[in-house]
Amino acid sequence: MNDTLKTLLNHRSIRKFKDEPLSQEHITSIIKSAQMASTSSFIQAYTIIGVTDKAIKSQLAHLSGPQPYVEQNGHFFVFCADLYRHTIAGTMEKTAVTTSLESTEKFMVAVIDASLAAQNATIAAESMGYGICYIGGLRNDMKKVSELLSLPDYVIPLFGLAVGIPDTQTDQKPRLPMESIYYENTYPKDTDTIYSGLESYNDTITNYYESRTQGERKDRWTEQISHMLSKPKRTDMKDVVQQKGFLRD
Repeated sequence: MNDTLKTLLNHRSIRKFKDEPLSQEHITSIIKSAQMASTSSFIQAYTIIGVTDKAIKSQLAHLSGPQPYVEQNGHFFVFCADLYRHTIAGTMEKTAVTTSLESTEKFMVAVIDASLAAQNATIAAESMGYGICYIGGLRNDMKKVSELLSLPDYVIPLFGLAVGIPDTQTDQKPRLPMESIYYENTYPKDTDTIYSGLESYNDTITNYYESRTQGERKDRWTEQISHMLSKPKRTDMKDVVQQKGFLRD
């Protein structure tokens, strides 16, 4: 197995970091790696904000949960879907681009581009021995986060990425079995296949939690996810996204 596969297969979320900042050289390497991710039609519809201001990090940590590891890490990146520079490009070329930028298609392109860039950044960071944790909690209050980071219209914060030297190692959570996420040619018509895969995975996750908590936690994956999905979250997000110029068509 090569080193790239070892890095990928060793991934886990780290939520406690040593108080050691990343070097500028490593920050640059992570960003350049992110930039080499695939991008739809060369549009490069994302921006990365590195947050070093302690006051801003503190506010982001509060808005995200609170989640202390947003504030306490080696470096904190915020990945944004960004079509603002494309409005500038249209102005420079005296070309009308607004209708395209406000389409659902370009919204999806920007979100996908940012996500691909972030995953490249993650792999780069982990290959250098750092731990990472994605922070979706930034979407708890996208409007406030946008204000904190001075994001213009056509730019929205999608998630954060906390990076640093791990101060503790965590167990790796078992993923769904390959048979539950990979099908050949068509999606299975037989729901029994899905049921059986989930039942098997429930046993795996229950055993994982029991072992990790000395028997104090025994929930199943379907139980955990169904409970989470029964309570809609961030229901104002569409309004905020549209106010920023996205998803208007």
